[in-house]
Amino acid sequence: MSKQNILELSFEELRDFCTNLSLPKFRAKQIWNWVYCFGQKSFSSMTNLGKGTIHLLLDKAYIYRPEIESIHESSDGTIKWLIKLEDNALIETVFIPQGKRGTVCLSSQVGCTLNCTFCHTGTQKLVRNLESFEIIAQILVVFDHLKEWPSAKSNRKITNIVMMGMGEPLLNYENVKKAIITLMASDGISISKRKITMSTSGIVPEIQKCGTELGVNLAISLHAVNDDLRNILVPINKKYNIENLINACKNYPSLSNSRRITWEYVMLKNVNDSKKDALELVNLIKGIPSKINLIPFNPWPGTMYETSTQEKISIFAKTLMEAGFASPVRQARGDDILAACGQLKSLTENRKKNLNKII
Repeated sequence: MSKQNILELSFEELRDFCTNLSLPKFRAKQIWNWVYCFGQKSFSSMTNLGKGTIHLLLDKAYIYRPEIESIHESSDGTIKWLIKLEDNALIETVFIPQGKRGTVCLSSQVGCTLNCTFCHTGTQKLVRNLESFEIIAQILVVFDHLKEWPSAKSNRKITNIVMMGMGEPLLNYENVKKAIITLMASDGISISKRKITMSTSGIVPEIQKCGTELGVNLAISLHAVNDDLRNILVPINKKYNIENLINACKNYPSLSNSRRITWEYVMLKNVNDSKKDALELVNLIKGIPSKINLIPFNPWPGTMYETSTQEKISIFAKTLMEAGFASPVRQARGDDILAACGQLKSLTENRKKNLNKII
């Protein structure tokens, strides 16, 4: 019989697991605290468990940590991990420090199925969804590296989570949901729903569910203001068009001036960056509490797109601001460590393929 991975279990499931081992229910609380408050990786280090309990747990369970394929640290403080999972699949996790805020960008899938034409990860076919424990493990890796334990320490570097890494999180909603509930738990990692952002390319049926069940912030990868262009840039638009997407956003639970929707808009030279596009964007999201993140395109080998000029980005941003929308231009982070989503994985896999050819 295989051992139980503790990270797979919600608190209720952990309590049932302890009961099935004839352990008192309070053991679940102790184990949970050791794992998520103190970052323990071994039952042997849990000092308030008796020797008999420790031996039983060592025999029946383990606390998962993935293998770290590589760590890259940027001159701007950004850190990127290439993580190897138990089936040797590779995913990426990024920590981005910004003053008092520190954001962890988590992956939800190995590869991606959406094939957005401007996205580097879109060139890598979907391998599989991540399990909930593989999503949780990513942030534990970051806590380990940054020495953030215990999780309740003051002045913690990790303050925010964004589901903006590899994959489309709403196409893996149940596993993402389970992971986020664990990460939000006040007796553990304890990251508030107000500090967690779910980014989606527009999986409309899951948007309402996400707002109702999790109440986290919502970010939409929009990138175009009409269906003809968005069908090319974000092909999922052919299934869930802009009208349906906008209606879902208008009805997103907890939407308010203090809980705005973030619209992600990558700036592509002579594709979607005209002042006319900006005015159409203003009209499109009129009445929705919003912030627009303008993202200068980050070129990758083989792409057909170029980055918009600084002048066009400035005019675009000014048009949005004059209409009353916050529209910061996202500063490139971690360029020197291939921190754009999918780049590090792709480079590593290409190196391995070339090495295999030589061997």
